[in-house]
Amino acid sequence: MPKLTEEPPVLDTMEGLMQTAARMEQEAIKGYEALRDRMSAEGRPELIPVFERLIAEERSHLFEVANWSRASGIEPAGTTGFPSPPDLFDPEGADLIPAEALSAYRAFSIAVRNEERAFEFWSYVAGRAPSPEIRQAAERMAREELGHIATLRRERRLAFHRARQAAAPAGGLTLEDLERRLHRQLLGLGDIADSGELSRFAHDAGERLARCYELGVVCRPNIDGFSPAAFERPAVLCGIVLDCYLDLMAREKDENILVFAQDAASQLVRCLLFLRGVPPQP
Repeated sequence: MPKLTEEPPVLDTMEGLMQTAARMEQEAIKGYEALRDRMSAEGRPELIPVFERLIAEERSHLFEVANWSRASGIEPAGTTGFPSPPDLFDPEGADLIPAEALSAYRAFSIAVRNEERAFEFWSYVAGRAPSPEIRQAAERMAREELGHIATLRRERRLAFHRARQAAAPAGGLTLEDLERRLHRQLLGLGDIADSGELSRFAHDAGERLARCYELGVVCRPNIDGFSPAAFERPAVLCGIVLDCYLDLMAREKDENILVFAQDAASQLVRCLLFLRGVPPQP
């Protein structure tokens, strides 16, 4: 389960708890709306309904919070005077990687992990609650998040099976194959984007390839729906490789591979930002 990156604030009133819950749901809605709009702008209309579904889920959660607040005589819309919760909504690179590298399965995976972070948040708040009333309310929030997690995990499984049924054969490609191809493409960009940064990114790709082999990393990339031409575009390929490492970070149990995946993802985010500024090759 994803871990909180900062300590939650102490919530010592029901009003503060309700307003915090409302703000968390509002942030998630804004995050999914931004991703939906990006899919629309970048020509991925088949993913718009996925993000619309996630937006609808979060709006229903916000509606539940509002109803509970009103039943308790509390107005959930205010924000003055209460500490802000940590930023729990994390698009996990979906706002950075090329739109071609996203899928319905990936979108639901992001949603599941965001709900898991919310569950951990409310569990932490319950454990530090200064009164039985606050503890019981935070425990109720945590139980609600568990229900949301179960719903989204079902959607993720369905998306996985749909993608597998519709997928063309992947040709046995591995993460090492994609890293090797990315390394070659980065070296080839030297003619149009000669820079120290490019040399470093190419070197990083070579080092990652060696580490994949050394650590025995097993990762079958999700390349469903990509045309052969997509793999000739360095920015798209970089995004696909980044997505592999983000998935490794979410499921890997081996500490050495997990640390490697985290370092690799950081390198690839910087590389992707660089490649977006490189003019397309003829």
